[in-house]
Amino acid sequence: QVQLVESGGGLVQAGGSLRLSCAASGAASGGTFRNYAMGWFRQAPGKEREFVAAILWSGRSTFYSDSVAGRFAISRDNAKNTMYLQMNSLKPEDTAVYYCGRAKTVLPGRLPYEYDDWGQGTQVTVSS
Repeated sequence: QVQLVESGGGLVQAGGSLRLSCAASGAASGGTFRNYAMGWFRQAPGKEREFVAAILWSGRSTFYSDSVAGRFAISRDNAKNTMYLQMNSLKPEDTAVYYCGRAKTVLPGRLPYEYDDWGQGTQVTVSS
């Protein structure tokens, strides 16, 4: 098991940018982190947790939801056991708590049950 900690959230105006980080820690974090695909999800009040983006263990392939494609960019640095989400052109509808998770399989899915070791989340608020 690995502990994941998200950071980088905050309040930003529409059209602005934020960069989220997801850092892995724990006794096995190094080997565990670099061996797995990772993903970002978000959950707005009263809504279900939804897929945002995912990245293969190598970082060579990335996946995005239709709502963020072209505005968000997911990346990872396995040497630092850290994953990132660069969010540009933010919209009020991007407001949510953002979570990172470790994919249970080599190919990352788009459903929450396909992930494990969730972090505590970081709040992103976009004002209009």
